[in-house]
Amino acid sequence: MITFIVGTKAELIKCVPVMKEFEKRNINYYFIHTGQHSLSDLTNNFGIKNPDIVLYNPPKTSSRFMTKTHKAIFWGTTLIKKIRVVLNRLKPTYVLFHGDTLTTASAAIASSNILGKKPWKSAHLEAGLRSFNLFKPFPEEISRKIADRFSDILFAPSDLSVENLNKERVKGKIVKTGNTIVDTVLISLEIAKKRKLKKPKEKKYVVVNVHRHENIKSKERMRKIVEIIKNISYPIYWPIHDNTKLQLKKFGLLNELKNKEIHFSPLMSYIEFLWLIKNSTYLVTDGGSIQEESLVLKKPCIILRKETERQEGLETGINFLTRLNVEYSKRVIEMLESSNFKVPKFKNPYGDGKASKRIVDYLLSS
Repeated sequence: MITFIVGTKAELIKCVPVMKEFEKRNINYYFIHTGQHSLSDLTNNFGIKNPDIVLYNPPKTSSRFMTKTHKAIFWGTTLIKKIRVVLNRLKPTYVLFHGDTLTTASAAIASSNILGKKPWKSAHLEAGLRSFNLFKPFPEEISRKIADRFSDILFAPSDLSVENLNKERVKGKIVKTGNTIVDTVLISLEIAKKRKLKKPKEKKYVVVNVHRHENIKSKERMRKIVEIIKNISYPIYWPIHDNTKLQLKKFGLLNELKNKEIHFSPLMSYIEFLWLIKNSTYLVTDGGSIQEESLVLKKPCIILRKETERQEGLETGINFLTRLNVEYSKRVIEMLESSNFKVPKFKNPYGDGKASKRIVDYLLSS
């Protein structure tokens, strides 16, 4: 039996093509949802089954913790025990988890030998990404290292991630597959076309996405981010997270954006969001997966971070790590909005859209 442990939207988005590959081969899988995010919109949009087990009722807001780190840590410690109880009952062949969240780290620990001898093997579906700073992004970098430390199989999305894992001398088996986000983007675009989703009325616009905790908890960082956004001359589409809006109001920064042409909206479905990105001019974000999506869709991406674990993108010429330097960001914006700018040719370091097939092939043959 194959068992997926999923907590957040981002995790499920990248697990979807692997789930679909199992379905394509008529192989059943078990789906455990930890309840970190609500996932019902994604299961409906992608046409996959609902979770078989939900460990905690998902929140109604976009974030379970709303920047409260102590609440997150307590939740994670209780989650480990809950996951292990379920795994001991199911006794799966493989336990699969993805990414860099509290769910990821908890699933890795719960499915390891720390809590006793186990009959299954565990696999991390996105292993080896590193920013090389434990606190940037926090707690994602720590979660990744925990997941890679305790996994039996490490599915690496790129040459660089393989290199990182080899340098750390991890005990698990390293398997380069490519990144499942490429598979997901291709699936999503097909769905968007079938649904005939509309494009925004503007020919040129920018998509903004800000939600990283180390940013939104800091007034100084958010002030710099607002200054960067103020330099954008194109219309802006900003599906905003609840906790981001809360912090902008708390710091008195939301009013500083009132003179900009910004279309604020609640968070939209992943497929709608990807369609919005596909038709945009460029992106401004502190997110992780969106950096990868920008490469698939060939959209320039301004990264509102000090460090990034998606370092492959920095070599392509369309991902720009600002380190929250306002003047540098301003120069990049001017360049991207110049009539002379053209997206350079590059090979996507995350592969060809067949990562999920490689993952399933490996699991069925090993």
